[in-house]
Amino acid sequence: MALVLAGWFISSASIGQPVTRESLAHAEMLRAQAMAGSNAMAIVTSLTTEVGPRLAGSEAEARARVWALNTLTEKGFANVRNELFEMDAWERHEEGAEILAPYPQPLAVTALGGSVPTDENGLSAEVALFETLEDLKRVPEGSLTGRIAYVGHAMQRTQDGSSYGYFNEARTGGPSIAAGKGAVGYLIRSVGTDSHRFPHTGSLRYREEMPRVPALALSNPDADQLERIAAEGKTLSVRIKVDSSEVLAAQSGNVIGEVVGREAPDEIVVIGAHLDSWDLGTGAVDDGAGVGITMAALELIKDAGLAPRRTIRLVLWGAEEVGLLGANAYRDRYEASLGQHIMGSESDFGGGRVWKVTADSQTEAGDALFAEIARLLAPIGIAPGSDDLPGGGPDLYPLIAAGVPTLRLHQDGRDYFDLHHTADDTVDKLDAASLDQNVAAFAVFAWLVADSDISFRPAVE
Repeated sequence: MALVLAGWFISSASIGQPVTRESLAHAEMLRAQAMAGSNAMAIVTSLTTEVGPRLAGSEAEARARVWALNTLTEKGFANVRNELFEMDAWERHEEGAEILAPYPQPLAVTALGGSVPTDENGLSAEVALFETLEDLKRVPEGSLTGRIAYVGHAMQRTQDGSSYGYFNEARTGGPSIAAGKGAVGYLIRSVGTDSHRFPHTGSLRYREEMPRVPALALSNPDADQLERIAAEGKTLSVRIKVDSSEVLAAQSGNVIGEVVGREAPDEIVVIGAHLDSWDLGTGAVDDGAGVGITMAALELIKDAGLAPRRTIRLVLWGAEEVGLLGANAYRDRYEASLGQHIMGSESDFGGGRVWKVTADSQTEAGDALFAEIARLLAPIGIAPGSDDLPGGGPDLYPLIAAGVPTLRLHQDGRDYFDLHHTADDTVDKLDAASLDQNVAAFAVFAWLVADSDISFRPAVE
């Protein structure tokens, strides 16, 4: 890593152009203003109150785009626009489940996003229980004919959410794996860490070559109940019901606003969040918080009268929850200019305080600037991390694949999966002071990168 000199300057020998005393002073001012109180909570409250849940491709997501366009325009951002794209959408109508035998009782469930419906009478069948997805994978094809498969492994609580990927595979891929074994339906313990009767939804991905079976998630207490009954060794049967439909050629879109660079307006620093949400709660934690954080950070820069050297672009991506559709559409639209995307970062992990910052800089100059960013974030409780692998948020994955460097502000996510994709994801779960700390971090990062001429990519020979 390049050396950072004491005081206000980064050596011009290290990075070409210095980060000036004035630029660093502006960053400290932005940090102080955000910590004293930002508009992040007001923004997410407005979104979740005036629009509510925002299922991808729905009329509600369209209203969210109108809200975003109006809000960005009212705040005075430049080049505010709505970049639409087409998608196939899914709608939830009705869902339910109950134990039929040996002890009849209702179950708290939610259909997984994209689930096919049952018929109007539902589907009744014996349940085959598996502790893990690996156990389900090991049984022979045809061994579950006529039964409903259940996978019960419980997600583990972590600060960084690192257990999500492993446990999420049972949700996304489990239905088709079960169908390949002959199952007629699929149940899963919710991918969440809470102990409340709020089941967690989320997308599944059917394989083209497999039958499509209805799939639902049980709340954690209901999954515990199912397993207790099964442990008695008696035949366990349930009835599940899903009423859902597909909407072909629906519409989603990305909403964009900018603070335009004074010297290099075609060089872009991207910050943002996804605008869509699941339909059970109001999408405050996932990802209204990110919308509020990143919009408030850019608003802070604009309202301070600051004009960075490069453009800072706020992107509110559509249809993230159903496969990063907005992120892919953005990549496709801006493919020719991705070489001028300097760095990106997304806020999509709730409203917890940031505790670590990492970046995937590939130059000494970039390392030096990252060290200065980390120095300015230390007083608000953020430590530099050693992990320089690409990150920065799910909607940046297509940009990462195209070579765009990213910076990641790691939030404390120990409680995130208590609320994630549930009806309990509402604005009262957010803390304004924590959002303000996030705003401070995004404002410092976005300002310093945009006000420099630093490249984080190695020169092309």
